[in-house]
Amino acid sequence: MTNKIPWNNASSTCSMEPTAGCSPTFSESDLYRSVMAVMPRGTDHQHPQDCLNKGMLRWTLHKKVQSNPVNSSSLVWVLIKELEKAERWDSRKSIIPLLHTLMYAIIQTAYIPDELYKRVYSFCKRLLTYPQPYCTVGLSYTRQIKTERSTPGLMYQQMVTAEQRLKNEHYPLQERVFILADPEVFSSSLEQVVSGDIEASSLFAGGSLSPLHHMCSVVQHTIQAALGAEQCNGPKLARALKDVGQDVESHFQEVLAALQQSAEEGGRGDGAALRSRLQRLYRRIVPDADSEPLSSGRLCNSPLPNPEMSFHMWTEHLDIWRVLAKWFRSSSVSEQFPLSQEQDDLVLGDSPSDLMPSDMTRFSVMSIDSGIEGDLPPGADPSLSSSLDCAGLSALWEQCKIEPEPGRLSRRRGIKMKPSVKESMVLMQDTLQENAGLGGVEGGGGGGGRTGRRGATLQRRAGSSATQNPFLKQQRLFTARIVAMGDDRVLGRLAKVYYLFRKREARRLFLTMKVNLQFYYIPVCCATTPVSSTKEDLHQSKENLCTLGSYLSTVDPWYNSNIKSLGCMIPELAKMQQMNPGKPKEPFVSDVISYYVRTGQQPVYFTIYFVKITFNAMSKNPVEDVFLTHLGMEFPEFRQISQSIKADKHKRGSGEICGAVISLNYRKVTLSGRDVDKGMSVRTSGAQITAITCNEAEDLNCLTMTLNESPTKSKNNVLESTFRASNIKIRTLENRPLTVTLDRDRRRTYTDVQSLEISPCLDPGYCVQKTIRSKYELGECKEAGLSKYMNKGLPLPINTFAGIIT
Repeated sequence: MTNKIPWNNASSTCSMEPTAGCSPTFSESDLYRSVMAVMPRGTDHQHPQDCLNKGMLRWTLHKKVQSNPVNSSSLVWVLIKELEKAERWDSRKSIIPLLHTLMYAIIQTAYIPDELYKRVYSFCKRLLTYPQPYCTVGLSYTRQIKTERSTPGLMYQQMVTAEQRLKNEHYPLQERVFILADPEVFSSSLEQVVSGDIEASSLFAGGSLSPLHHMCSVVQHTIQAALGAEQCNGPKLARALKDVGQDVESHFQEVLAALQQSAEEGGRGDGAALRSRLQRLYRRIVPDADSEPLSSGRLCNSPLPNPEMSFHMWTEHLDIWRVLAKWFRSSSVSEQFPLSQEQDDLVLGDSPSDLMPSDMTRFSVMSIDSGIEGDLPPGADPSLSSSLDCAGLSALWEQCKIEPEPGRLSRRRGIKMKPSVKESMVLMQDTLQENAGLGGVEGGGGGGGRTGRRGATLQRRAGSSATQNPFLKQQRLFTARIVAMGDDRVLGRLAKVYYLFRKREARRLFLTMKVNLQFYYIPVCCATTPVSSTKEDLHQSKENLCTLGSYLSTVDPWYNSNIKSLGCMIPELAKMQQMNPGKPKEPFVSDVISYYVRTGQQPVYFTIYFVKITFNAMSKNPVEDVFLTHLGMEFPEFRQISQSIKADKHKRGSGEICGAVISLNYRKVTLSGRDVDKGMSVRTSGAQITAITCNEAEDLNCLTMTLNESPTKSKNNVLESTFRASNIKIRTLENRPLTVTLDRDRRRTYTDVQSLEISPCLDPGYCVQKTIRSKYELGECKEAGLSKYMNKGLPLPINTFAGIIT
């Protein structure tokens, strides 16, 4: 099958239309063949074209069942049979892809009999005895199926209500997808493909329809899911809902109230009370419900609309946190939680690093007041001295026409007001969640823990913490799903703004208390830098700018089939659009992104590394920055000489080395955990420091440093050209400056560099806890209290479908 996008929109139907006129009915054998074509085939090497085809086939499979309830029900039966077969044959590679496909079909299926719910629930429960990541995914879906069985239609209602921001009194959660594209990768044609696809999705999936239409869909789907075809006539209900107009909002509120009450009861009983309540509502909406006999199987489809999305080219002037704050302010729920003027000004500052209101100019005034009342001259008024210790400051305030509040400018006896315990704990809880949720990474369920290549201290962390420790999770009403599109450079920028955001929140807490951040990544490379194959060496080519995307494709086959293929498909879509500019476009990119953000809930954690850069010029202050995947350093004057020597094998074999002498101090990382501090001097033209594994057999969460040349033996040490390390310090011993590039991004290049200090970036949440404790302890600060259970490093969690499959 070729990877062509179907431009014909004949198969797309409007929501809540009767099955007559919908997509044709497919037999279970046809659906079985479609499912088998989508599934990964064991551990064999997949050709890139096969990867593209599988992503397209998965999209086509869901399109087949989206418009026909009969197809959807048949697909659920086929998928549960295949899951049970995979369990018997111990074909674990297919379990998670089949399970995600099953759950996505269940959400959209009009009616599922209790026997089928019980079968799916039993299978998900058996996954709890499997190792990671199967037990984590199984636990999440076990809870959802248990709730859905007792409260049919709840998952659909919650998803549509949150994603479409429907006003209601019972379910205040809201979500939005923010797509950030790197302008270095996205040309105008690629930008038009993605932005145009998102606009087209509003026409095909109902995204441009009114909130009343979405309310009708929720009412229709919920009543059908609870009553089934024997007690509900789908076409009649659809016509009645269409005729009631504005009154559908009251029916929508009643449906949400019924679902909320049933969910709060925790599944007690057999759901008879919910069905009885929805039956009465159905009879009110359809007054002549008993006048015509019900025909078996007459249910209407309620297609799941794509969530609200906004597409942004991530230029230097775009502040993602400002965009998030505007979304928060414009939401309907924010009316119940209005911002103070101080918070409003803070959140809408000019940059993420601003810690002052945007309309307040900063003035540097030397103060002669120590802030201690005992230092005041006799007879001085403490409050006046505190607020107006400099006449010039008062004049500046008057010039800016700012009325200072007496409470804010009054002396507080020299005591600095510290943040509340609640604010400190909110910032720290994310760090606690990561460690708590990952505590079972090595052990897994009853089926045993991971075995093989990962050491206990160097294992890359993966897995959702929210499903394992809901006690630690504070309920946040907003979820921002940030999707980064590009290569390693866009992830480097994302890591930097995330670090600045966490640093800012440690100083002045706001968004952390209200917004849950979820990060996603779609690797999109230029034509000259394709994503490497999932089984080849990730560093085979230095031109590979999608090392992190290649790594995720290796550890998660379903990510490889759906998301990596999407990144490769976008340039092809641009070519097809140029060839057929006038043809209507059925959305593909937005559909895949919707599937990704809804089912990709297992994060893989990538350590953010902190680097302190010192320059040769004394006038330049040291710079602090972070990187995620790669740091490159070189002496520019030796660049061409080094390349010529590498090209000449004879010279390279003779041991000739060009470059300058550097002092290198690092902690050598070993699999046994017995790390050793080392120091040496070596002559080199440069080095590459990578954070993503270069060998699939040694997937370790540490840095790998590779010198451009193979060093010679010294008197006391045998120097290696490649070694695993942490806490690296590099300094030039000659008067030759270094050039440093972070995450292969030319926009983040530093010249005239004298020294580097690299270490894992500390989470500001941990720093807050450590600072609070240090004030009350004398001598050396030991790990105690919450500090023992906190993850000190700051990772960037990228959501995938499975996490890491070993």
